[in-house]
Amino acid sequence: MTLDISEVASRSGLASSALRYYETKGLIASSGRHGLRRLYDPSVLERLALIRLGRAAGFSLDEIASMFGADGAPQIDRALLAAKADELDQTIRKLSAMRDGLRHASVCPAPSHMECRKFRRLVNAVK
Repeated sequence: MTLDISEVASRSGLASSALRYYETKGLIASSGRHGLRRLYDPSVLERLALIRLGRAAGFSLDEIASMFGADGAPQIDRALLAAKADELDQTIRKLSAMRDGLRHASVCPAPSHMECRKFRRLVNAVK
C-alpha cells in the first residue's frame, strides 16, 4: 500500500509543499507517482515524526538529514543529542531569567522601571 502526497500531508499535518521541500533536501523519498501525484511508503510517516521532533528540538534540516543512514534508517549521533540538550538547558536558563525579571518588573514598587536595579540588569543582560 502507498499513500499519495495529500494523504501524507493530512496524516502528518504538514503541507504538501513542505513534503516536496523535504524531498528536495533528501529527507524523504517518494516511491513513485500516480499521474502527477507523488506516492510514499507508509513508513514515511514515522520518518516525518522524527523530522518533526528534530525541528522541535532546534535541529537544522541538515543536522536532521545527517541522522539518517544511506538506507534511510535512523543513525542518530548520541553526542549530537547531548550537545543539543546542553544548548536547550542554556536556552531554558536564559528564558527563565528573562521570565523572572519580567515578573519582577510587573510588580516592582520603583517609580520607574529604569529605577529598578533588577530591571536594569535585565535590560543590560540582553544581547
